[in-house]
Amino acid sequence: MSQRYFQPEIETMPREQIRALQSERIIEQVQHVYRNVKFYRDKMDAAGVKPEDIKSIDDLHLLPFIEKDDLRDQYPFGLLGVPKSEVVRIQSTSGTTGRRVVAFYTQDDISVWDHCCARALVAAGATNEDVIHVCYGYGLFTGGPGLNGGSHLLGSMTLPMSSGNTERQLQFMQDLGSTVLCCTPSYALNLAEEIEKRGILDNIHLKSGIFGAEPWTEEMRADIQNRLRIKAFDIYGLTEISGPGVSFECEEQNGMHIQEDYFAAEIINPDTGEVLPDGEVGELVFTCLTKKAFPLIRYRTRDLCKLTREKCACGRTHVRMNKPMGRSDDMMVVKGVNVWPSQIEQVLLQLGYQANYRIVVDRENNRDSIEVQVEKTPAMAADETYDVVKAQGKIVAGLKNMLGIKVDVQVVEPMTIERSEGKAKRVIDRRNLYRS
Repeated sequence: MSQRYFQPEIETMPREQIRALQSERIIEQVQHVYRNVKFYRDKMDAAGVKPEDIKSIDDLHLLPFIEKDDLRDQYPFGLLGVPKSEVVRIQSTSGTTGRRVVAFYTQDDISVWDHCCARALVAAGATNEDVIHVCYGYGLFTGGPGLNGGSHLLGSMTLPMSSGNTERQLQFMQDLGSTVLCCTPSYALNLAEEIEKRGILDNIHLKSGIFGAEPWTEEMRADIQNRLRIKAFDIYGLTEISGPGVSFECEEQNGMHIQEDYFAAEIINPDTGEVLPDGEVGELVFTCLTKKAFPLIRYRTRDLCKLTREKCACGRTHVRMNKPMGRSDDMMVVKGVNVWPSQIEQVLLQLGYQANYRIVVDRENNRDSIEVQVEKTPAMAADETYDVVKAQGKIVAGLKNMLGIKVDVQVVEPMTIERSEGKAKRVIDRRNLYRS
């Protein structure tokens, strides 16, 4: 079976029909949350907004925002929109503040999620004849369950590998003929590294991969594609919204299509909350149009990107978002300068290094310091002419040009920096040790 879309009537729907569908669904959703979730009712009342004020998707801006702190404050059941007897699943964020975010799902919510991930798989070239190798984490993390459900709906053989145990990953990849890889981009490079070390690339039959759950650059995409001989597709999602599949790349690899029949997207000025026009960079805000158990209205993701409604050559009509450029809350201010890890990664990959690096930020005597530790590639380590001092100087210059500040650089031997089997831990910020 060969196909271009999973649900062509939805994925290629004319723009005016998409907006009509969104309008119908936002009216129903606002009535649902006002009636069933006290938090929303109180928030709307405080803002002077009633459900009858929302007459179409154009009125979305009248509704108040919701933020991650609200989700934590309402833990565990404060945002539940249905009786507990209708909840069939929970998922949860990893949580670093001591209070997790728990998202609830009805069976219909799960079905929506499965359809989102099936569309993403087909856009990456998958069919029911493929072997989908899922090594995102399972359990509370949404990555594994999301792609697993989409693969089942598509009818593909699904390998629910979960994360870690690289030895077993490679064994099954070879023995069962995995063709589509689903994992974090950093773990894809870890697998590539191990495949190269063992010399088994010709025994690997992957054709494409769906990578998400952490930021990655175009340079990292090229590295993955070259080393695994695949086409690498981006996927986007948040546990709070549903999980992976909120948006996905098509074969054009030119932005991720947001599934507008289920999610309404806005870009806002992160400081003022003003809605920005297409093409301007700002904070991404999502509204769940159909999710009933954990319905989020105007949720501030903190991801910075822009939207475009320009026609895509793939034929899909849904709005596209570019790869997030960073997060308004993950941005580091170092020496008075805004620094995103993705900027540092871009420089390193442009200079021929791989995505094995770590950023250490510290503060001593009220002065910030920032150091980038990056591994040599195996080829660099084997090159007797490789000059570490000269190499470090090039990286320092590249980072100075990108960031406008001097960054200390330490080039280390291969396999020196600890590997991650899930989301890569890129930044160590020690400055909180000095906060009173």
